[in-house]
Amino acid sequence: MSAQAQMRAMLDQLMGTSRDGDTTRQRIKFSDDRVCKSHLLNCCPHDVLSGTRMDLGECLKVHDLALRADYEIASKEQDFFFELDAMDHLQSFIADCDRRTEVAKKRLAETQEEISAEVAAKAERVHELNEEIGKLLAKVEQLGADGNVEESQKVMDEVEKARAKKREAEEVYRNSMPASSFQQQKLRVCEVCSAYLGLHDNDRRLADHFGGKLHLGFIEIREKLEELRRVVADKQEKRNQERLKRREEREKEEREKLRRSRSHSKNPRRSRSRDRRRHRSRSASRERKRRTRSKSREKRHRHRSRSSSRSRSRSHQRSRHSSRDRSRERSGRRKSSKERSSRDKERSRDHDRTSRDKDRSSRERSPRDNKDRKRSYESANGRSEDRRSSEEREAGEI
Repeated sequence: MSAQAQMRAMLDQLMGTSRDGDTTRQRIKFSDDRVCKSHLLNCCPHDVLSGTRMDLGECLKVHDLALRADYEIASKEQDFFFELDAMDHLQSFIADCDRRTEVAKKRLAETQEEISAEVAAKAERVHELNEEIGKLLAKVEQLGADGNVEESQKVMDEVEKARAKKREAEEVYRNSMPASSFQQQKLRVCEVCSAYLGLHDNDRRLADHFGGKLHLGFIEIREKLEELRRVVADKQEKRNQERLKRREEREKEEREKLRRSRSHSKNPRRSRSRDRRRHRSRSASRERKRRTRSKSREKRHRHRSRSSSRSRSRSHQRSRHSSRDRSRERSGRRKSSKERSSRDKERSRDHDRTSRDKDRSSRERSPRDNKDRKRSYESANGRSEDRRSSEEREAGEI
């Protein structure tokens, strides 16, 4: 992994998926079934044993440090109970490892020569001292890397004591075994990582094994499994206590109900009086409601009757007014027609009078007019004759 990739992984682990506004990485959340819950709790065997002799390769589920950071932030507010899934995963892995250890032990028992129980116990004592020495040496190296020199010196003193005990145990084991069988390499299976250990291995090799990544990784996985078991047991106990509390509360409520019902049954007079009071109060409330309803209905009926009477009176008045108007119109029409007829009669009478007067005046004027016409005709003829005579005279003179 390059330095840039390491820095990116560190930022993801610190700030989560939304550290740079990348929306494509938010398509999957830590609560998805495709995400490895053991990885979220930092105990997935695929990560712990990577680069060792028992490297498991890549996990089938999603591993992302940013999702782990999101889970750590969200777990402070809500308990997702992912410990149960991680515990199941680690239990299956450890069970598989223990099964391989048993198979290796059976194989060694078949291949190596059979020895007595006393000699086997002595050999087991040597193996135990070897494991103790190897663990102490690994601890010394760790303390020296951390800078704790005084603690490492104290642990080295314990290592020297364990070495002395190992020499004594080997001497006892060598004396109890024949020379031919003692030269044979005696192997033992490590109970932690199921690796083979030799009875005559030196301290350096034991230290390399017990301080190696494989052995420490299995120790970490086993310790994490024990921790998860405790956490799950505590959470389950809390849940059981909450359930018991709820159940007790329900039982208390039921007891209260039963006690009340029994008290009612023991005091029937009180219960009957209470029932009567309730019935009276209910009947009184019903009677009030009925009265209010009847009053409201009467008010509505009165209002409707008043409105209907008003509408009827208005319609009657309207009909009266309309009939009066119609009678007035009819009388006006009659009067106007009578007036018109009287006026026409008077006009006809006046016209007849005027025509009669004209006829009379014309009759009286007709002889007078004839006389005047004759006079005018005669005067005109005389004048014309005078003119003719004067003209003739003038023509004669000329």
